[in-house]
Amino acid sequence: MAEGTTQTTLSYPFETAPAPGATLEVASGVHWVRMPLPFPPDHINLWLLADGDGWIIVDSGLARDDTKAHWEQIFAATLGGKPVTRVVITHFHPDHMGLAAWLCQRWGVEAWMTAGEWYQARAVHALGAPADVAQKAEFYRANGVGGDLLGQYATPENFYRRGVPEIPPSFRRLRGGEAFSVGGRAWTPIIGRGHAPEHACLWCADLGVMIGGDILLPRISPNVSVWPAEPYANPLHDYLDSLSNFAHIPADALILPAHGLPYRGVHPRIAELRAHHAERLDRLANHLGKPLCGVDCFPLLLRRPIGPHNMGLALGEALAHLHHLERTGRVAREKDAHGVWRFAARR
Repeated sequence: MAEGTTQTTLSYPFETAPAPGATLEVASGVHWVRMPLPFPPDHINLWLLADGDGWIIVDSGLARDDTKAHWEQIFAATLGGKPVTRVVITHFHPDHMGLAAWLCQRWGVEAWMTAGEWYQARAVHALGAPADVAQKAEFYRANGVGGDLLGQYATPENFYRRGVPEIPPSFRRLRGGEAFSVGGRAWTPIIGRGHAPEHACLWCADLGVMIGGDILLPRISPNVSVWPAEPYANPLHDYLDSLSNFAHIPADALILPAHGLPYRGVHPRIAELRAHHAERLDRLANHLGKPLCGVDCFPLLLRRPIGPHNMGLALGEALAHLHHLERTGRVAREKDAHGVWRFAARR
């Protein structure tokens, strides 16, 4: 996830999260599940929806033995003998999709997700061919990564498979704006982009509740990155543009984020996220009097130390902002004598 943002006044109706293996009902038939993660932000919020004679799981957690054990505790204590009837995945990232295949096999049910997220998961899971490795290494080299840090990208190892060992072999498609029924109530996917290709947030007007995934987090901005497979992408435009899809959500809606606490105040939060990225874009543009590559921009955008463990996310974030500045005409790019892309303010 990206750096923190300045806080507006959000209200948090639940002060304490459920322990792993336990649940907390936050609205009628909507139960909060929290699983641990071995990396920041150290947890993910998942959701159980009561669906008449069964239950729907929304997001799965990372593929780890402790996460499976916590799910089994929940199955024994919360489901009341009723089965899981489907598994809904908001997007393809490992903490959301890691155990999707296991849960589907465990209960003999389908995965429900957008086509963009299923195909993206399949594509990333398949990476590792020599051409993929060469593209990855060149992408990082051409944006300023060198020395020992570059070596970690010149390998066929696929880190995505660690958190997502299997992809469900088929899926039921979710489409933005096409509601599906859960316990007699309509839940409508609202698509957010930029953080992932076709991230599905789930809005229930009857309950005034939205499962927001990673799009509208209360205290941090979601990671918005450029990745080697699409080296000239402009995901920050996609993210900021898709925030308009939430304009109709009522001001008092309860937002259920993937990280942090459930909150109310969706429109101040959207305004804050827009302002956060506008400030970062201005700061970056004002320091591009001389050409800088992506790695050079880390001190301007990030407060945390950057090393092998977070280089990909850091560079992806820097390039997302540089590419947005380029597409809006504020900066131009050129390759230096070493084949490294550098960006400078237009004069």
